[in-house]
Amino acid sequence: MQLGLCAGPEYAPAAHQAGLEYFEWSVGAYLQPRQEAAFFADTLQKVKSAPLTCPAVNVFIPGDLKITGPTVDMAALTGYVETALERARLAGIQVIVFGSGGARRVPDGFERQKAENQLLDFGRMVGQLASQVGVMIAVEPLNRKECNILNSVMESAAYVRRVNHPAVRLLVDAYHWAKEAESPDAIVQNGDLLVHAHIATPANRLPPGSEDFDFVPFFQALRQSGYQSRLSIEAALPVVEEQDQTVKVLQTAVNLMRSLMES
Repeated sequence: MQLGLCAGPEYAPAAHQAGLEYFEWSVGAYLQPRQEAAFFADTLQKVKSAPLTCPAVNVFIPGDLKITGPTVDMAALTGYVETALERARLAGIQVIVFGSGGARRVPDGFERQKAENQLLDFGRMVGQLASQVGVMIAVEPLNRKECNILNSVMESAAYVRRVNHPAVRLLVDAYHWAKEAESPDAIVQNGDLLVHAHIATPANRLPPGSEDFDFVPFFQALRQSGYQSRLSIEAALPVVEEQDQTVKVLQTAVNLMRSLMES
């Protein structure tokens, strides 16, 4: 597996020094689908000058652009997605993470079945557009404190199978997986869908090694599932000015994860 960091290019030097292999920025900060092309061109240059590449991005859909509920505007969603995906193509992005809890959250009192159908419509639209530019969409389970739908690996895998498009696949996040107290078998059983992974400690969402948590079952499940792609640390970090401390924290995480990968 390649190991990376969810952060902007300002953290790339410390990540590189710590032995990480890529960084994962957000759609809004990098691709800037709501801004003119010139803004995207500026950020693209920042990424190109960083010591690591950015092959994946997260936070696909902003919270105010609803995917479920009575105010869904599919034309606006489609336009946003088209812009994001075209810029992802230009940037060489391979994976876009679809967590977007605010956008997909089902409004109180809204019929669950309608919300599920809206999510299916969105997934099929995104899959069709993503396949045209060679980008993979990774559906991220979010624990119940962050969202009220697609909370577990099993639920999200079932959604991916219902969308039934080769450009829409699954992410597993050790943080959300642990928060939901889900079985390692959920990862193993859906290994055929996995295209991306995240990791952080469940107590305070820190990089591995920053506080106690047994990641052995998580890594064993990844290995048994056959997953061999990317694993991004998505966690709280020291402020960017504290580069030495950031390097130290990330080196500890890298050493732990590599030992778990090899054990």
